[in-house]
Amino acid sequence: MMYIAHADSPVGALTLASADGATLSGLWIDGQKYDRALLKEETVRECETDSLAIFRETARWLKLYFSGQEPNFYPRLSFSGSEFRKEIAREMLSVPYGRTASYKQLAESLAARQGKSYVSPHATGGAVAHNPLLILIPCHRIIGADGRLTGYAGGLERKKYLLALEAGQL
Repeated sequence: MMYIAHADSPVGALTLASADGATLSGLWIDGQKYDRALLKEETVRECETDSLAIFRETARWLKLYFSGQEPNFYPRLSFSGSEFRKEIAREMLSVPYGRTASYKQLAESLAARQGKSYVSPHATGGAVAHNPLLILIPCHRIIGADGRLTGYAGGLERKKYLLALEAGQL
């Protein structure tokens, strides 16, 4: 069973998902690329945002975040996917609020942490693009090696908004 709830945000309507009712396993901007990629219609149960503690906690985190504050906690996350995607998610979580890193830097950091000589930035980009927990796992902080804003499943305008929010420019 997958529980889902909906929330509004400055970047559009959001869908929150929990596979177990205790951890958050999905957060998508409605209409984004790979929207609700984990959900199978026959196993979805719609809930109110305040019906599960994990949805209330996520809503509290989002309220703080969208008010321009760096939340000092994270909802309990449950990240599904390959081990590589999980490793890239950990790398994204290491990019501080208000800062950015390139796909290349993410790949180099993962390679160093794993004692490898090379991790493909292209493969890293694919893992970043399929992040099922947008905003919470900050794939919007990942940019091109030349500093350009590239790719974001939620769209580049939303990526610009989130980066401006974290920079205190809104």
